Amino acid sequence: MGCMSISLESTGTFTIGDKAVHRLGFGAMSLTGPGVWGPPRDHEEALRVLCRVVDLGVDLIDTADSYGPYVSEELIREALHPYPEGLLIATKAGFVRPGPGRWVPVGRPAYLRQEVEMSLRRLGLERIDLLQLHRIDPEVPLEDQLGELKALQEEGKIGSIGLSEVSVDELERSRGIVEIATVQNRYSLTNRVSEGVLRHCERQGIGFIPYSPIAKGALAAPGSPVEHVAKAIGATSAQVSLAWLLAHSPVMMPIPGTSSVAHLEENLAASTVSLTDEQMSELASG
Repeated sequence: MGCMSISLESTGTFTIGDKAVHRLGFGAMSLTGPGVWGPPRDHEEALRVLCRVVDLGVDLIDTADSYGPYVSEELIREALHPYPEGLLIATKAGFVRPGPGRWVPVGRPAYLRQEVEMSLRRLGLERIDLLQLHRIDPEVPLEDQLGELKALQEEGKIGSIGLSEVSVDELERSRGIVEIATVQNRYSLTNRVSEGVLRHCERQGIGFIPYSPIAKGALAAPGSPVEHVAKAIGATSAQVSLAWLLAHSPVMMPIPGTSSVAHLEENLAASTVSLTDEQMSELASG
């Protein structure tokens, strides 16, 4: 297949608050242990991955207090602090980790404030450029959850506010309380349940951060459209998946994650993959 180059400039940029970032970022969840729990199997490789992320020009790193818990944020600070100018670290609060693979929404205002304060400390920041409400807690009024984040924003501790796993209705209700900069929903070639949310974000100029962005299952299997296009252009299935996302919408900001430098470089080489209209259609219809 040969070695592909990396050119994040070709992905274009999207502006979040006061920072314009390349549309291909890095998700730091995979740097933790199995079940997104505990430290990484290879601590030094995790640090090498983060350093290489920045070396290659990535300026959007997405993490969360619950990844580890806390491990991902701590690794980011260990590897990269003091941070290079222009780097945007997005984190999240509101999703508690009682054990490996378990997630529970907690949106009580006092808890959200505590977690934002602790993320600031762990990351070594005075302001979190993008703080995302990891999940809306159905047991707490939305106005209370976002009201607390708005208060933290007014105090200068948060730059922009985002949401994760929301419907169009939830997004619009939220926008009635505070300005929403980004939405992070599960989305890929093989999971387009959030297509309506994506298109709504497009119309409103809101960034869309698809998590689990690489196509899996039948669509990426041998003989699939993804494999067919990948072979035709000399790319990997992951690169084709990411290139399709970038071409599918101008507000799309994929954040593929990995715990391997080699895999990181392979993912970011999606920045140089160009798909024809015919290939885009073949992939979308698959």
